[in-house]
Amino acid sequence: MEKIIDENKQGKSLVLDQKKGNEKKLFIESYGCQMNFSDSEIVASILSEQGFNTTKSIEDADLVLVNTCSIRDKAEQTVRKRLTYYNKVKKRNPDMKVGVLGCMAERLKTKFLEEEKIVDLVVGPDAYKDLPNLLAEVEEGRDAINVILSKEETYGDISPVRLNSNGISAFVSITRGCDNMCTFCVVPFTRGRERSRDPQSIIEEVNDLWSKGFKEITLLGQNVDSYLWYGGGLKKDFEKASELQKATAVNFAKLLELCAKAQPKMRFRFSTSNPQDMTLDVIETMVTYENICNYIHLPVQSGSNRILKEMNRLHTREEYFELIDNIKRIIPDVGISQDMIAGFPTETEEDHQDTLSLMEYVKYDYGFMFAYSERPGTLAGRKMEDDIPADVKQRRLNEIQALQRRHSLYRTQQHIGKIEEILIEKSSKKSDAHWAGRNSQNVVAVFPKEHYKPGDFVNVKITDCTSATLIGEAVGYSKNN
Repeated sequence: MEKIIDENKQGKSLVLDQKKGNEKKLFIESYGCQMNFSDSEIVASILSEQGFNTTKSIEDADLVLVNTCSIRDKAEQTVRKRLTYYNKVKKRNPDMKVGVLGCMAERLKTKFLEEEKIVDLVVGPDAYKDLPNLLAEVEEGRDAINVILSKEETYGDISPVRLNSNGISAFVSITRGCDNMCTFCVVPFTRGRERSRDPQSIIEEVNDLWSKGFKEITLLGQNVDSYLWYGGGLKKDFEKASELQKATAVNFAKLLELCAKAQPKMRFRFSTSNPQDMTLDVIETMVTYENICNYIHLPVQSGSNRILKEMNRLHTREEYFELIDNIKRIIPDVGISQDMIAGFPTETEEDHQDTLSLMEYVKYDYGFMFAYSERPGTLAGRKMEDDIPADVKQRRLNEIQALQRRHSLYRTQQHIGKIEEILIEKSSKKSDAHWAGRNSQNVVAVFPKEHYKPGDFVNVKITDCTSATLIGEAVGYSKNN
């Protein structure tokens, strides 16, 4: 679960500007983490060159694609329900083609063609460039599948279209795959081994986004701290690199610096970090450049050393505390969020109390908390019995969530009385008379609109808060505007 899943975005159909001359219609929706939504932008870009424009109406579509997630059972069940709905639409429009993309496609492979008779093509996360060939197979009346995992594919040469974009913030993918074999996670099996994207192509995408008016970028990867470019190839093969390659290699701290220098007025964030791979040079880089936000998503999953070992997390509770202490020493006003799993196999009440005490120590700004669900294909799914009763899992999850709510309120209260830079993103959900944007620590702030507009950097005096939102009033443009 090293991936943030925004429940508000699940199943959103993605739409971009219509390309003149394209006559075919593509309906594409995504489930899971931000990597999947980013991948959907790559897919839409590839298919735009094949004559497809996106549509929000599934009834009008020539091609329907669902980008899937395998991280939780809930996501898979939702996709299966969606496929049932697609089937009803397809009966009215028999020429419509349906494809499954992403992690669930990688995990289930040919089962989709056999079980879900509606599915015409199955495409894994590393095979999107093969979509034109696969569609040609489908047009010839054959089922098509490509779920081969690549050691090289990073899609660095694809300029993604921005789907449902607010025109202000964007995601830029810097790595693919993961080498950390956490026992609860299916990602290494659905997205393959870690490889990094050419830094030059990343900077080019950053510069292009700035030229199009974007003001904030999140560098995205399953584990951004593992970013390592030495001319191409898997991270695990770095030890075989030449001395010149090693001497000129770019790690994540260096990439952050390159981005910050390339566009000094653009904000930069990154996600997701892994405690065992995060190094202090990244934190030093963050504090060196004002345009790198003071926010880190640092999943820990459990506060118990025994459970961390069962999860194959390659750090201890004590090492995590040391990292947190160093981060807060270097960046005192840092915002930190977590992922936490309640009820992992064999978890005792003592293990659960260790998690609560770890949370008390860190006092996270917010978090993403789940009850453990066994995922087929994971090491835990193969070798460990899911032995914690559902009611016990839920009770422990409720306690974790309640503690996090208290800590979130404590953290937002620390901002009251301060003047903070907010990047305006959109109108507030609750009031059309207020703007909403985020501060450096990734906390949402709302304030009266006045004469400001989306994309403005505004200094806001924080006067009140809830556990999730800062409330204030603008006092002028910030120096970055």
